Amino acid sequence: PLAGHAQQGERVRRVGVLLPATADDSEYPMLVNAFVRGLQQLGWTDGRNIRIDIRWAGGGADTNRRYAEELVALAPDVIMAAGNSSAGPLLQATRAIPIVFTIVPDPVGAGLVDSLARPGGNATGFTSFAYDIGGKWLELLKEIAPRVTRVAVIRDSTITAGVGQWSAIQTAAPSFGVEATPINLSNARELERTVSTFARSANGGLIVTSSGLAISYRDMIVMQAAKHRLPAVYYSRGFVSAGGLISYGSDRVDQFRNAAGYVDRILKGEKPADLPVQAPTKYELVINLKTAKALGLTVPPTLLARADEVIE
Repeated sequence: PLAGHAQQGERVRRVGVLLPATADDSEYPMLVNAFVRGLQQLGWTDGRNIRIDIRWAGGGADTNRRYAEELVALAPDVIMAAGNSSAGPLLQATRAIPIVFTIVPDPVGAGLVDSLARPGGNATGFTSFAYDIGGKWLELLKEIAPRVTRVAVIRDSTITAGVGQWSAIQTAAPSFGVEATPINLSNARELERTVSTFARSANGGLIVTSSGLAISYRDMIVMQAAKHRLPAVYYSRGFVSAGGLISYGSDRVDQFRNAAGYVDRILKGEKPADLPVQAPTKYELVINLKTAKALGLTVPPTLLARADEVIE
């Protein structure tokens, strides 16, 4: 009699994930869930035909670098990276393993890809916004706090995106009758000192630009804004959920869900170099009414009507 052969099990693919936040972050676990659900909808289930290895780097440069090297050493089929602070160290660690990034403001300027249409290397993904969104942040700040004539712009000056976002805000500021001042993120003590010094003069406000460091100092930034009664506009809803006043930026859940689609295509044989970098298609405006009340601000009905989410 012929011997029967057992059917081979389905090949398990390996997916790495590098995040600029901690596992107890108020926003990123939800984003990871969107990514995992997106993979499931495409037929990939963790523990069955894929294994997902997640590293929570917390936004620190040294930790990002260490975890990037650790993920690369696992030789995954593809790595998903959130933000430039994650994607940059990964590209320094490997030019062979495919990388799909999300929420990167300027991947060309940061050296992640050759161009948006033709990435050209082992990375592709999704941008978070164009720099001219800085004008929108100023517009929202003036709309919710018309008395603001001075704005401190919190940025990471060591990254391309930090310089680009600041430049856009600085250029737009005169048209809103606002004087812009940069505050460079470096450490907690310096952040507290510079915000405190800025707040000594009247009619001040804050704009917090996108960076891994901003995520690391999220709670402290929100606390400083409340302490000094500074109306603040943020780039991400995570800050508003933590008590910030207002945010406007790309829909991050949508970005992570879309990243699952690119990971799926790469696992099925496509190359990052052939997948164009995509701009966001959804933006969200989030307002915290409790914070507005604490600051003595009345949110205009026209602004409330445009909000995608209102936290009461």
